[in-house]
Amino acid sequence: MKGLILSGGKGTRLRPLTYTSAKQLVPVANKPVLFYGIEALVEAGIRSIGIVVGDTADEIRAAVGDGSPWGIDVTYIEQDAPRGLAHAVLISQDFIKDDPFVVYLGDNLLNKSIRPFVQQFVKERPAAQILLAHVPDPQMFGVAELDGNRVTRLTEKPAKPKSDLALVGVYMFGSEIFDSVQQIRPSFRNELEITDAIQHLIDKDLIVTPHIVDGWWKDTGKLEDILEANRLILEMMESRIDGEIDSDSRIEGNVIIEKGAQIKQSTVRGPAIIGARTRIISGYVGPFTSIMNDVEITDSEIEHSIVMEHSVISELGNRITDSLIGRNVRIYRQPVKPSAYRFMLGDNSEVGVR
Repeated sequence: MKGLILSGGKGTRLRPLTYTSAKQLVPVANKPVLFYGIEALVEAGIRSIGIVVGDTADEIRAAVGDGSPWGIDVTYIEQDAPRGLAHAVLISQDFIKDDPFVVYLGDNLLNKSIRPFVQQFVKERPAAQILLAHVPDPQMFGVAELDGNRVTRLTEKPAKPKSDLALVGVYMFGSEIFDSVQQIRPSFRNELEITDAIQHLIDKDLIVTPHIVDGWWKDTGKLEDILEANRLILEMMESRIDGEIDSDSRIEGNVIIEKGAQIKQSTVRGPAIIGARTRIISGYVGPFTSIMNDVEITDSEIEHSIVMEHSVISELGNRITDSLIGRNVRIYRQPVKPSAYRFMLGDNSEVGVR
């Protein structure tokens, strides 16, 4: 059994952050989203993993390397442009060969192990096995229709969905899928859709089995979903204090403070995680906040947010909330009069002021 993680795509819903960073490397609870997918495959017993990469290939290679931290062999497969999930599968055929394999979307998070699903797939060996979840907005996803324990139809983002069962970004395939991908045509988005390829399997009377996941699942393509995933994972973590806390500081609830971090004259209210060598001075870090390594927060308050490496937040008059702050960002109070706003913003930025 092999694994295939799809990590191409441009991450347009997370711009401007993804102009300079791969969306799969945005941290959730101080760990890149992509790493959760790798760990899920490893936990399922898979040791040979291909990663399909696009424009951010160099960054992903630098983060993952040869896979040795997880005890796996990694093969990188380059996709010249975002041409659809099915196209990513097709260009991976030389890596997959005739082995059964798991496809895992690199920006997805599940809180349940996929090991039982992988074991069942290996045992029963249908042409494909898909994971599904009940969602309130199925028109935003690929949607499945079932007849007992078989999938009868898949539709990509239907205007009028016939069920609320959305495709979760985990699929299991046999080699039959490669022929089906070669038989389909690009969609109106000019992409080869994985839903069309699976539908081709169904139309050939090959067995496609569903599994409905009962835990949570997040597609982390939007800010709201990243923050929600961060909240959910932080809630499952246990306290660990490896950094320094002075006598004038308070730690409340489940909090992780990594080695080298310093908390001085501050309050950290969990669930929260403070990265290595980060300094919180006369500040407040509230629930559901993840602060990465080498960050400095002084005389400021923040909650329900993610702050990436080497950023500085100082002397703000109001609390930061519901935010994703990138690497090497400086946010500070400007005391110079007259008072004015001064911006340098990338495309698709959003700024709220009062």
